[in-house]
Amino acid sequence: MVRTRPLKVALLGCGVVGTQVARLMTVHAEDLAARIGAPLELAGIAVRRPDKLREGGFDPALITTDAAALAAREDVDVVVEMIGGIEPARSLITAAFEHGASVVTANKALLAEDGPALYAQAEKYGADLYYEAAVAGAIPLLRPLRESLAGDKVNRVLGIVNGTTNFILDRMESSGAGYGEALQEATALGYAEADPTADVEGFDAAAKAAILAGIAFHTRVRLDDVHREGLTEVSAADIASARRMGCTVKLLAICERAADGRSVTARVHPAMIPLTHPLASVREAYNAVFVEADAAGQLMFYGPGAGGAPTASAVLGDLVAACRNKLAGARGPGESAYTQLPVSPMGEVVTRYHISLDVADKPGVLAQCAMVFADHGVSIDTVRQTGKDGEASLVVVTHRAQDAALSATVESLRTLDTVRGVASIMRVEGE
Repeated sequence: MVRTRPLKVALLGCGVVGTQVARLMTVHAEDLAARIGAPLELAGIAVRRPDKLREGGFDPALITTDAAALAAREDVDVVVEMIGGIEPARSLITAAFEHGASVVTANKALLAEDGPALYAQAEKYGADLYYEAAVAGAIPLLRPLRESLAGDKVNRVLGIVNGTTNFILDRMESSGAGYGEALQEATALGYAEADPTADVEGFDAAAKAAILAGIAFHTRVRLDDVHREGLTEVSAADIASARRMGCTVKLLAICERAADGRSVTARVHPAMIPLTHPLASVREAYNAVFVEADAAGQLMFYGPGAGGAPTASAVLGDLVAACRNKLAGARGPGESAYTQLPVSPMGEVVTRYHISLDVADKPGVLAQCAMVFADHGVSIDTVRQTGKDGEASLVVVTHRAQDAALSATVESLRTLDTVRGVASIMRVEGE
């Protein structure tokens, strides 16, 4: 039985995703009402530019520039925040909670910086906070981690969570293009913003890693806890080296529980992964996340990680859940941070490394470099040396070692007269 009195929804922001949310609410109104148990009604849409042409199929009379008044309306049941950024989004969400509304958001930056405070506000006022669309677009990921795997122990989350960077690296791999050329193509196709810094420097992926680690390990992880490296230094030579190793290069978000269970790590950086790993086949602007749990084993979630309609699909899923809870007088899951595990610094992370050195082409160089690795307790797996006209390239792949030990090794290598320079250093993951 569907009740006739509608649940009212306030939409804050009507850009690419917000427009699709409004459109889908209109197009699928009857189905949504049947699934929820009551019809949905757009109470208003807050925008900065009211004169901009929008094609969501909604009544233009719903448009307002007063987001604060809309978020604080007493008759609104759910506020959908699609503005992004820290402020005014934080204040608007807080106002919504204070007036009894639940909140659906895709704001990864705010959640990574201030998630615990938002959870506390939601609990204080008996409201829900949903944010499936904040990580990996349309891919159902956060709810499975939070609910489906609630009875399991997640040990590792390894994923491609930024479509722009995956597109760039895919183009460098498939066409042999350099980073600059691949970025230009991504921009021309609309995958990269005019200012791509948040994507290519790893800020976007780091915010998502903080959210994933917090949910997976039931602890609080903030953006500042996440080690971050972008892909601007990845070269065509790095891509070629990876290919020779039977690997490909991806910008990965990696969240791990320590072997002793007493700490966690969260990091974002380029890495070589074997072509046999499921993430190696993720092409174009797609996202994929690989989850390793005690009982469930290895799980992979794959799909479009961005775009108006795909992301709106995740938003609508959260909206349905929040509205069902409103009707039932219930609440969805709140924050789960009972473990209070510390986040270890990057220096304590253990992984494999691929190091490319420019060296003098003369006898004894390899032995000299190998001694430096041994002095710092870093074991070598394979070495490849090529040389011509007095100059040579030495490529070393290590066994698993601590990041701090590897960093010390590289600094010592730089002091050798026979080492002209360190061409590149890249981690090797997924084995």
